Amino acid sequence: MVKLTIVGRVSDGLPVAQGPRYVNEGDDDISSYMRQAEFILEEISRSGSLAPSKMIIPVDHHCFHYMVENGVCVITLCDSSYPRKLAFCYLQDLVREFEKFDESFIKKITKPYSFVRFDGIIGNIRRQYTDTRTQSNLAKLNANRRQDLDVITQDLSTIVERRLQLDTLARVEKAMVAPQIVSPVWCSPSLEEIALKWTPIAVITLVGLVLLWSRLILTDGYTLVAF
Repeated sequence: MVKLTIVGRVSDGLPVAQGPRYVNEGDDDISSYMRQAEFILEEISRSGSLAPSKMIIPVDHHCFHYMVENGVCVITLCDSSYPRKLAFCYLQDLVREFEKFDESFIKKITKPYSFVRFDGIIGNIRRQYTDTRTQSNLAKLNANRRQDLDVITQDLSTIVERRLQLDTLARVEKAMVAPQIVSPVWCSPSLEEIALKWTPIAVITLVGLVLLWSRLILTDGYTLVAF
């Protein structure tokens, strides 16, 4: 069963369309899965050309399947038992339909899920893949049966952990290259560092000399009075 589908731009990670959602009450947290699908889209957008064109991402008792072609990413969530070959045939059909629209129009979309016209197309194609036992779907499953799909499988937790590590590394690098605030008095970080290090010592030394000089003056004055 296809549970949800989103279509997005790879260039900026904007989800532009979504299909109908299948909700099984008391079982599926569909809103949580939608957020996970959007996160996957963002990661694909960040990776750019380095992102695999196809991937299966197991999560709970489901699997995300995604396909990237010509700057478009289509993601669907299916039951783990749903044939992955059918899932990718479904995604391929969606990509073909999406490519029929003018590219300049797609680039002008600015709001998430505002391409409502394509939502209906997703629903129509999805209905064709609801029953895996139809003659059409069985033919797709039997086509090139000996050839297995060469698709990477990766856990969602691994993707999330990698994102956290990259974000932490980025913060550290940003802190290391952050510009130093230099006092206009010293005009140089090295001069300011020397000043901060030696100024207290110089002040203490100067105070000590002043006190010593004052003591000598008082001593000489006392000696003159005694004579």
